[in-house]
Amino acid sequence: MKKYIVLIMISGISILIACKQNTKQVEQQVQIDDEALIKMAKSTFGVLPEFANNPNNPLSDAKVALGRFLYFDKQLSKNGNISCNSCHALNNFGVDNEKTSPGDDSIRGERNTPTVFNAALHSTQFWDGRAKDVEEQAGMPILNPIEHGIPDKTFLEKRIKSIEMYKGLFSQAFPDEKEPISFNNIAKAIAAFERKMITPSRFDKYIAGDIAALNVTEKEGFKLFMETGCNTCHIGPALGGALFQKFGLYGDYWLETKSEKQDKGRSEITKSETDTYFFKVSGLRNVSKTAPYFHDGSVADLHEAVRIMAKLQLNKDLSVDNINKIVSFLESLTGDIPDNMKESPLAAKQ
Repeated sequence: MKKYIVLIMISGISILIACKQNTKQVEQQVQIDDEALIKMAKSTFGVLPEFANNPNNPLSDAKVALGRFLYFDKQLSKNGNISCNSCHALNNFGVDNEKTSPGDDSIRGERNTPTVFNAALHSTQFWDGRAKDVEEQAGMPILNPIEHGIPDKTFLEKRIKSIEMYKGLFSQAFPDEKEPISFNNIAKAIAAFERKMITPSRFDKYIAGDIAALNVTEKEGFKLFMETGCNTCHIGPALGGALFQKFGLYGDYWLETKSEKQDKGRSEITKSETDTYFFKVSGLRNVSKTAPYFHDGSVADLHEAVRIMAKLQLNKDLSVDNINKIVSFLESLTGDIPDNMKESPLAAKQ
C-alpha cells in the first residue's frame, strides 16, 4: 500500500513539475518587449496631436463653436432633410454604418461614407483624394446634387444670412471681415470643428509609455500587424490616410469583396490609367466601430476585411488566430468621444 502511495505522490509531483514547465513555456510565448514595440510604434505612427493644425485656417473657440452649429444644421441641405451629422454621426464614431448614404432627396451615393474623426490628419480627402484638405472637403457635399443638393453658393449664403442666430456667430468667428457670412467661411468653420475631432485611444497611452494600456493579445496583434506588413500603407498618426494604393495588388478586389460594381477609383478624377483601382488608404482609428468597410461598404465584418487586405495587398494567408489577434489590436484604436461633441447645440437654441 505504501508503495502505491509513494508512486501516486511521485506522479503528482511529476504532473506539478510538468504544469509549471508548461506555464513557463506559455509565459515565454507571450513575453512582449514593450520597449521595442513602443519604439516601433513611435517611428511608424508618431504621436497623435491634440488637433489638426492648418495655418490658413487658424482655430479659435468661436470658429469651432460656429462649425459645430453648422455641422448639425439641416438648413445646409436644399430641402432641410440632412446635415453633415446625418451621414457622419458624431454619436456613432462619425459614420452611419451603411454601405452608402442617402442624400437630401434620399438618393444614395456610390461610395461608403468614411468617418470624419481624425480625417483632418489625412493628406487628402475622399476615397479618390479630390479635396486637398477638410476646408475644401467641407463645401463639396453641400453643393453635390446627390448629397446636400444646395444649387449654388449664393443660395446658401442668402439662407444663412436670413437666420438671426448666425449673424452673431459668424461675426465672432470672423471678426476682421466686413461680410463674415460667406460660403468660404461656412466651409472654414465646419473644417475648424473637424480639426478638433481627434480621438486618442488606449494605443496612444501605450505609445506614451503606459505598458498596461494594452493586454498581451493586443500587443501580439500589433506585433503581427507590423510583421505582416500592414504598416507599409497604414502609417502616420491616423494609421492611414497618407497615401494612395491600388486595391488588389495580388488579385481583383471585387472577387474577394463581392462588390456589385468595379469602381476604378482615383483614375476617375485624374483620368490617368495608372491610377485605376487606386484609393486613399483608410485611417484605422475607431475602425472596429465604422463598418462596413472599403470604398463601397462591401464587407461588414472586420475579421473578413483583415483577411482580404492581407490576401490582396500582401499576398499572405493569415490564420484565424492571427486575424483575431490583429483585430484585437485594431479594437485598441477605439477612442473616447466627448459627450459635448456628440450632441447638437441647436437643441439648446430652440
